[in-house]
This record gives sequence, structure tokens and C-alpha cells, in this order.
Amino acid sequence: MAEFVKMSPTELKALREVNPMMMSYNIEFAEVTGGTFWKAYTPGQVAGTEPFTVGGSGSLESMMGDLMQVYPPINLYDERIRKLAREFGPAWVRVSGTWATKTYYDFDGTTNGKVPDGYLNVLTKEQWIGVLDFVNAVGAKLLISLSNCPGLHSADTPWPPTEAEKIFSLSKEYGVPIAAVEFANEPNMMEQTGFAPGYTPADFRRDQDLCFAWVRKNYPDCICVGPCTCGPDATIGHKDGGGTGGIEQLFHSCSCADLMEGTREPLDVFSYHFYNGVSERMASVMPSAHWAPEEANGEEYLAAAGETAKIYAALRDKYCPGGEMWVTEAGDAGGGGDTWASTYLDVLRTLNELGSFAAVSNGVIFHNTLAASDYAFLSRGDHMPRPNYFAVLLWNRLMGTTVYDSNEPVREGAHVYVHSRRDGKPGKAYLVINNSLTENTTVDLPCDAVRYTLAGKDGELRATVMTLNGRDLVLGEGDVLPDLSGAAQPAGKMVLAPATCTFLIVD
Repeated sequence: MAEFVKMSPTELKALREVNPMMMSYNIEFAEVTGGTFWKAYTPGQVAGTEPFTVGGSGSLESMMGDLMQVYPPINLYDERIRKLAREFGPAWVRVSGTWATKTYYDFDGTTNGKVPDGYLNVLTKEQWIGVLDFVNAVGAKLLISLSNCPGLHSADTPWPPTEAEKIFSLSKEYGVPIAAVEFANEPNMMEQTGFAPGYTPADFRRDQDLCFAWVRKNYPDCICVGPCTCGPDATIGHKDGGGTGGIEQLFHSCSCADLMEGTREPLDVFSYHFYNGVSERMASVMPSAHWAPEEANGEEYLAAAGETAKIYAALRDKYCPGGEMWVTEAGDAGGGGDTWASTYLDVLRTLNELGSFAAVSNGVIFHNTLAASDYAFLSRGDHMPRPNYFAVLLWNRLMGTTVYDSNEPVREGAHVYVHSRRDGKPGKAYLVINNSLTENTTVDLPCDAVRYTLAGKDGELRATVMTLNGRDLVLGEGDVLPDLSGAAQPAGKMVLAPATCTFLIVD
């Protein structure tokens, strides 16, 4: 059924102010040091013309050879990645991931590249300075998680700040201080995330308190963020009886309450991870948690992020009253992203997630990742921008920090979000997502506007090139950004084609 949207920009109620750096991103520790990460899909798999299959006996361990590969360290001095990251404007950069929990900071070069017992990998001083130079060059703030593995201490021994002091002091001395810290990445998975054998929620509570007390004493300007869980508190039901949680469902996973009840050191910011289910890489071992591509425009799929935010907002109110809520990893699917994550089809989810999150809470969403795997904003290696890059670039340029009630219920064909204008001028910035694949949406525009309509090239959902008002969004010679200007839209009835996302700027 075709939908009709009536815009009334002068009659809207303001809901809240949101963080101007709401759209931020991750750089994985495995990228910085080099290491194992998700193997890229083939062009045929991305296009949907070639099925994705894995070998092995069906267990996750036996499949890993088909799922992962070893990559060299990322070059954060590359001019293209720096230029494209700067275009976002101020943002948070989170350097973390599972490997962060198991990294030894070899800043004096004593290991000669040999990984100490109880760790998985080594971070050199040169590599960390590369991160600091990148953060400084793009005008960002730095969030990290810390080492907490058998090489540092056993489960029955309190966490020592020896490794943390290395990375905090080097960063401060270099002039790019660590602005925020999560004690550990996805601690609810315990040993699977890298903790010592026998590590319990009680051990985590003890050690997070020790860490945050140490941070506040020695680096008082640093924000303490947590608990950084990836479940199981908010598993939104899938139509087949599964959920939209991540691969933590494969392991024993403790709750937010297990990690937070009885802690003494308060959180400055509440954090969690959210992915829309598991990717095709994980589908054979968790079929009910995987969404098929033909579901990726549907109401149930698109609602998952907002419904999850509501659940975690209640936990935030309990464990961090008055604080912001950060999604410190987000993307289309846990396990390296779906085959369509690098195509226009995922833009519907990305923009809807930003709009629905801002309607629930103030905070930051860290897209995973900037430039690694198929769900990254930029392709690995050559750092060419994908459709999601241009989508969030337009969000950052157009959508301001005041959020309004759109007076339009969310429904197929009409996901409507309204903010102030990012340029600070009077008026409103609308985002209207027509997620129907078959029906137009008609908008009653009461005044002239500037229109920015995004679509897959040639109308293809799985297009790797997105169009803006019919123009291809690709880099020009010398990495010049394409024309991102809008088109004049006169007042009156305006028709939005199926599977399009349209920003409208009104005075």
C-alpha cells in the first residue's frame, strides 16, 4: 500500500539534544597490529549471484579456515583514508575489539616481535603512534579498551595497571590523550573474549572498579565507559524464534546485571554492542539469528536497533543515571557483516538506525568498522568509499543535534525522522525512508525544500555504487568528493520512489 506523509515542520515537539559526534567508528586492534580478521566476500557473493558456503564439520572451529584470514597492519598514514575520515567532521575513534583484550604493549621493543606467554599479539610503539597521529590528523577523540588476559594476571589475582599505564602515558606524552576507556571488550563472554581461565563476573566487577579508580586518580579527564556487553540482555525476537543477537549466543554469556551489580566505581557513559543478527558466515551454526537479504528492508529487521536501544536505555537509567548511551560496536550483522553490507541495501538499515537511536537516547554509535571487512565504510586496502560512507556523510552534514517528534508513525514506506538543521539555520532537516520495494510514498511538502534522494545505481538494491538525485557517488580524480549538493524541490506533492532514502531541508 502506498503511504502518504504530511510534513508540518513548524508544529513539531522537540524531544532531546543529541551528541554532535553521534556518528563515529571503530578501528580494530587486529588492524593496528596486523592479525586475523574476517575474509572478504567475492564479487559474486556481494552481488548475490554466488552462494556463500563454508567447509568443515559444521562447528565454528572447523569453519574458521573459510571465515578468517591474516591481514597486515593498516596504513593509517594513507592520504585517502585520512581525507575521507576528516570529511565526517569531529568524531570518536574506538580502537578495540577482541584482540585488544589479548595485546601486549611492547613500547620499548624488548620482545623482538615474540609474543609473551599469555598474550595473543604485540603492539609496537610505532604502531600506536600511527593511531595517535591518525586521531590527531582527523580531529577525533580516542576511546580504547584495555589488555586483560592470562599474560597480565590470573583470575584470582586483582588486575594490575602495568600495561594500562604504558598506553595511557605514551598517549598523553605524545599529545593525543586517551579520552575515554572501556575496561574490556565484550566482557560478558568471559574466557571467549580473552580473560584468564576461571574468570567470573565477580572478578570482572573487582577489576573494572580497580581500573576506573586508577583512571580517575591518574587521568581524571578520561571518561569511564561500560560495561560494553554484546548480550544477552536484549535479544529481539526473529520471526523464526531466534534473535538478533550476535555470536555471543554460541557461548555462555552473562548479563549486564552480572557485570554491574555491586560495583563501586560509577560509569560516566553506558555502553553496549548491537548487530542486526549474525552474518551469512555464521548462518549455518545460528540459522535462526540470521536475516535473509529479502528481509533487510522489512519492518521487523529495521525495528531491531530501536527496540534494542529502548531495552538498554532502561539499563542505562539503572546503572548510569543521567549518562549518555553509546553503542560501541554497530553494523548490519555480527561475524564480519553480510554479503550485502557493502552495498546500497545496507544504507536503509544504517540511516534508520541513526534516526531510531536518536529518537530514544542521546549518545554515540560506533560503526564497525572504518576500513576493515565487508561492513566497513571504506573498502579494505584501497580505502574506496562504499554507499554507507556517503549516507552517513550526508547525515553528518544535514541532520542537526535537536531531535523532533515527526508526528508520523513508523510504517513500511514511511520511516520519518526530523532534526534541526546541521548548518544552524532556522528550519528542519527531514529523513524519509521509503523501505517498500514496490510502492511510491507521497509527501505533502508545505514549503519549498532542498532534496537529497539516495538510491542504488540502476535501481539495484545490491549496487556497490549509490546515487544522489541520480548522480553516481564515486570519488573523482585526486580523490575529490562527488557533488553532494541537493536539488530544489517546490512545495506541493512529492513522490519518493521505492527503496529510497531522502533528506529534505526546509526553512
